[in-house]
Amino acid sequence: MPNYEHLTRFAGLPVVEFTGRDTADNRFHEDREPAWRRGKRVLAQGPEPEEDLARAIGEPGAFAWRLRMEPTGLLPGTGERTEPSEGLGAYLDRFTGTVDTRTITALIIGKFPFISHHCSTESDRLRDELIALAPHLPRLRALFFGEVLREESEISWIGHGDLGPLLTAYPRLTELTVRGSDGLRLGVGEHRSLRRLTIQSSGISPDVVESIAGSSLPELEHLELWLGVEEDGAAAPDDLGSLLSGTAFPGLPHLGLRNAEFTDDWVRALAEAPVTPTLRTLDLSLGALTDEGARTLLSAPAFRSLERLDLHHHYMSEDMTERIHEAFTGAGVRVDISDRREPDLEGYEDEEEAWLYPAVAE
Repeated sequence: MPNYEHLTRFAGLPVVEFTGRDTADNRFHEDREPAWRRGKRVLAQGPEPEEDLARAIGEPGAFAWRLRMEPTGLLPGTGERTEPSEGLGAYLDRFTGTVDTRTITALIIGKFPFISHHCSTESDRLRDELIALAPHLPRLRALFFGEVLREESEISWIGHGDLGPLLTAYPRLTELTVRGSDGLRLGVGEHRSLRRLTIQSSGISPDVVESIAGSSLPELEHLELWLGVEEDGAAAPDDLGSLLSGTAFPGLPHLGLRNAEFTDDWVRALAEAPVTPTLRTLDLSLGALTDEGARTLLSAPAFRSLERLDLHHHYMSEDMTERIHEAFTGAGVRVDISDRREPDLEGYEDEEEAWLYPAVAE
C-alpha cells in the first residue's frame, strides 16, 4: 500500500536519508572529508545506507533528501518510545553543516517522534523549522511534508496546522505533497509557481478542500486528493462544487480523486461536471469502484475525451473490467484496470452488503 514503505524516488530523483545521530555511524560523521572522498568511490549499484549517504554528500543535488528521526527505544514498562538523544535543532544544524543544501531541489520530511498523535504541534514545529531553513534551500522545488508510514502512525492520526506559510516561504516550489489532513489548512492566498499539489488522506474534510479551492494557483496542472472514508470525515461531491465546476482552477489538465470509499458517487458527479471535458487525465484509483460506477463511465460521453483514465484498485467484476478496457481502449483512452479486488464477504451472505475498502484506510 502507498503508506507502507518509504519512497525510493521522489521528483525524479533517488532518495537518500540523512540519518539521526542515534542511528548513524558516529565515525562517519566525525570527519566530512573522508566521507566526501569515499563517497566519490561508491558504486551506484546497491550501496549500503552509509555509502549511499556518503555519495549523496558528494553530489547533493542529484538526490531527494529525507529528513526523519527515529526514537531510541522503549521506556521500561510503558511500551512508549523514547525521544532521540539529539534534538531537532541540532539535527537540522548537522544537516546544513554536513550537506551543501544550496543545490538540493527535492526534500522529504518524515516522522519526528516528539509528540503524541492527533496533534498539530509537531507539524507546526517542523513547518517553522523548515521556514527557517529557506535561505539554505534556494533551489528547492519539490517537497513531501509528512511521509509517515502506517507502522509509525495511522494516516488519520497525522495532524497538521496551516501550511500556507510554508508555501509562502518557498515561492519557487513547483510540487507539494502532504500526507495527513487532520486540521490541515492551506490558506496560501496566491502561489505563482506550484504545478503539482497532492493531499494524501483517509478522510479529506470539506474545510481542507475549501482552503485549497480558495487559493490562487495559476500554474496548477496536477491536483490529487485522497478522499478517504466517511467515518474519517471525507468530503462528498457536493463539497467540491467550485472544483467540479471548473471555476477553482480553470483549465486544470489532471485531476485525481483517489482512495475514495464511494467512488461510484464521484463517477456520477463527474459525468455531469463541467470540469470533466477539460481534463486530459483522470485518476480514480485506490478506491472502491464497482460495476454501478463502471456503467456510468460507459454511458457518459465526457469520459471518452480523456487521454488517460486510472482505475487501478477497484471492485468491478471480471466481465465489467473487460468491457471498460475494450470501450476506452477503442476510444483511444489509455486505461489502467489493474489490481481488481474481491469484496470482503466475512460475516455477510449478500455481496451487496460486503465491505469495500479503499487502499488507504484503517
